[in-house]
Amino acid sequence: MPLAVVPTPIGNLEDITLRALRYLREADLVACEDTRRTGRLLAHYEIKKALLALHEHNEDRLSGELAERARTERVALVSDAGMPLVSDPGYRLVAACIEGDVEVEVLPGPSAPVTALVASGLPTDAVVFLGFPPRKGKERAELLARIVRERSTFVLFESPHRLAKTLGDLSPEAPVAVCRELTKLHEEVFRGTAGEAAEHFSGPVKGEVVLVVGGGTDAAPPSLEDAVERARGYVSGGEAPSRAAARAARETGLKKRDVYERVAKD
Repeated sequence: MPLAVVPTPIGNLEDITLRALRYLREADLVACEDTRRTGRLLAHYEIKKALLALHEHNEDRLSGELAERARTERVALVSDAGMPLVSDPGYRLVAACIEGDVEVEVLPGPSAPVTALVASGLPTDAVVFLGFPPRKGKERAELLARIVRERSTFVLFESPHRLAKTLGDLSPEAPVAVCRELTKLHEEVFRGTAGEAAEHFSGPVKGEVVLVVGGGTDAAPPSLEDAVERARGYVSGGEAPSRAAARAARETGLKKRDVYERVAKD
């Protein structure tokens, strides 16, 4: 039997799929981050199941045992909210199942990073998920430097208590979206520059926060050669020259015609 990785709502309890509910009802055991929180979710849908807490302090110890149980029992893995493993426990269990040739079935469903990315209005061609940023030190400095130089859209989780500091550490002109309390009653999506967001969130902030940042504010403008090389890479990957040129032009801000003329000659 496969291990079922089941996403759960990130706030609004209506955001659960019929398939997820069926898998939870059919499970022999539900491995979860917090039995109290998962218990409330299951009670809401009148589901009674055996629950096992799987968190960062016991995942190493329990993963092998759970992987073995998944051979003969229906084991569902959930986290407190959203997709398990995404800044939540579960990676070691999934790895143990894969190593032991136990099938892993992942259900689609709610995800705070994806929801925030779509709501941000920032480019989605090249996206980097960073989880919670380091609080201080060399690793934090390196991460901030990467955001400044790399032309990608970065998605981060951040504590409401540290949001102002992180916004202040970004380039003031960097485009950002601060997504707070997604899917909940007091949902807020603030779009603007990091400087504007820092001013907006200068006071006390409550709730869970996803920060989306447009990177590359200090990067040199892409050249036609850069765009052509991107397009050639897409062509070598199987895309038609016209589609590859359009994609590279969109990512670099250059004209599709100029890129296509070069790629078509290859």
